[in-house]
Amino acid sequence: MSSRGKKIAVVTGAGSGIGRSVALALAGAGWSVAVAGRRPEPLEETARAAGPEADVLCVRADVSDPDDVTALFAAVRARYGRLDLLFNNAGTFGPGGVPLEDITYEAWCSVVDVNLTGAFLCAQAAFRQMKEQDPQGGRIINNGSISAHVPRPNSIAYTATKHAMTGLTKSLSLDGRPYRIACGQIDIGNAATEMTERMQTGILQANGQLAVEPVMDAADVARTVLHMAELPLEANVQFATVMATAMPYIGRG
Repeated sequence: MSSRGKKIAVVTGAGSGIGRSVALALAGAGWSVAVAGRRPEPLEETARAAGPEADVLCVRADVSDPDDVTALFAAVRARYGRLDLLFNNAGTFGPGGVPLEDITYEAWCSVVDVNLTGAFLCAQAAFRQMKEQDPQGGRIINNGSISAHVPRPNSIAYTATKHAMTGLTKSLSLDGRPYRIACGQIDIGNAATEMTERMQTGILQANGQLAVEPVMDAADVARTVLHMAELPLEANVQFATVMATAMPYIGRG
């Protein structure tokens, strides 16, 4: 606990969507929350939505930039002195609907830089802080995706990074054991965010057809993350899947 008696969380990609919903759920449960993202204005909107009683620190950071990540965790350490949770959420789908053979090297790198390298950089910084602090330990929750299990058509960059996220989660879990650092992953399917707007207008299916897919409220995801976050460090949700009930995932393809 910090001197204020609150647990401390960092949420990346917190200016919208799942990141904002999780930040609001944590703040509503009494956590101090550092919200990070590339644009200050959406972060400030998240802070306002949390209400005047919430303790929210806004930090502009591009997770693919090592200097930004270092500055983010330094700001959290300077203000709170410790870190109890990282929700590794920042991500990008990349060029939607582009056939594999037409994806540019730059487009591939941009997805890998954010989804995989960014997740690693934030996890590494959080791991260092959690290992060094007293009392030692903390929790890292990675935002995977159902694409960590099965792909959509024309999603090779996103899918490859989300499969890699699973390896990141497992390695963090193993390497964190001696230091009371728990790591879990939440795989999310069709939460209603800016990234999934096309689900509601028709998206390409494995059989080549376009179909509208059901979505769920991002707040339903946030409740699961909050549950994972508030477990004692002796318990861990290693992998959880939260998805719109009727979406074409089971049986996809």
